[in-house]
Amino acid sequence: MTLKLAAIVESLAGEFDARLIGDPDLMIERLSSLEQAGPHDLSFLSHPKYSAKLAQSLAACVVVAPAAQQAAVQRGACIVVADPYRYFAHITQLWKREHSILPAASIHPSACIDPSARIAPDARVGAFAFIGPGAVLGSGAHVAEHCVLGPNSAVGRDSRLSARVTLAEGCSLGERCIVHPGAVIGADGFGFAPHQGRWEKIEQLGGVRIGNDVEIGANTCIDRGALQDTVIEDGVKLDNLIQIGHNVHIGAHTAMAGCVGVAGSARIGAHCTIGGGAVVLGHLTLADHVHISAASVVTRSILKPGNYTGLFPIDDNAAWEKNAASLKQLHALRDRVRLLERTLDDDAAKRVPTTKEKS
Repeated sequence: MTLKLAAIVESLAGEFDARLIGDPDLMIERLSSLEQAGPHDLSFLSHPKYSAKLAQSLAACVVVAPAAQQAAVQRGACIVVADPYRYFAHITQLWKREHSILPAASIHPSACIDPSARIAPDARVGAFAFIGPGAVLGSGAHVAEHCVLGPNSAVGRDSRLSARVTLAEGCSLGERCIVHPGAVIGADGFGFAPHQGRWEKIEQLGGVRIGNDVEIGANTCIDRGALQDTVIEDGVKLDNLIQIGHNVHIGAHTAMAGCVGVAGSARIGAHCTIGGGAVVLGHLTLADHVHISAASVVTRSILKPGNYTGLFPIDDNAAWEKNAASLKQLHALRDRVRLLERTLDDDAAKRVPTTKEKS
């Protein structure tokens, strides 16, 4: 399956001001990296530090910035655009649309659908899916095999649920969302009241509200709220194996890498990024445009935009153990330093100035 270079550029003309230099009838068979591209592949150069790979690449055409145009022309066809990385991202979307094989709008005979559910005529429901009472499936939505849509749940227009996704009772998913296999949206939050050495369950009565253009990775879990809803705003991107606790609020266009954990009632602003394996403790606030490094533990609210890191550097084990032991002594060392400072201050106050100091 191939696409002409001219067709690719024309398809993105409404979004980008790009210029094709080379044969417009050149057929592209594959998208690839500079290193692995062959003579029928399309690639891109997103950063000047990879310029050396450009001359060596066998790609049929390369997407480049204006600064790299001359070097690109010397080796063959190129597409010149201000932001090659973003342009290539849109090419991947075009490629996916052109080459994906989607089933026609249909409901598989094995799907179990409550009579009160409302399903758009052009929606698709896969084998063994369950659509509960009062659930709503919007136009162009796709619910794949073995998905579960609980009572009064809702899936917006053109959203896609991969296999084995659960959208629990009263939870809603906006338009053009993508949910990858095994994600669970709307499980009970971790709420228990201690009583005489035992835990009594606090029923989780809220839901989960997810905005438009959100992507949720495989086996990620988003808990329903205890009283109010857990909220994921428009454009949020969540990687695989992320845990979002109950009553969390995530602002628009924030992105989180794999294995992030966000504890209950944390509020994360818009346009934030949180690196893989990082943890945000409960009831904290992160302002807009806060960026947390991988494996960091956020133990206090961050109210100023910027980059933040909180982790212990890796070292060989013997040195790490010595440093860890030293850290345990920091509190006592701080007290000793304070006592020493007070002693020095007292001595300085009692000291009689010399004749030279007086003059």
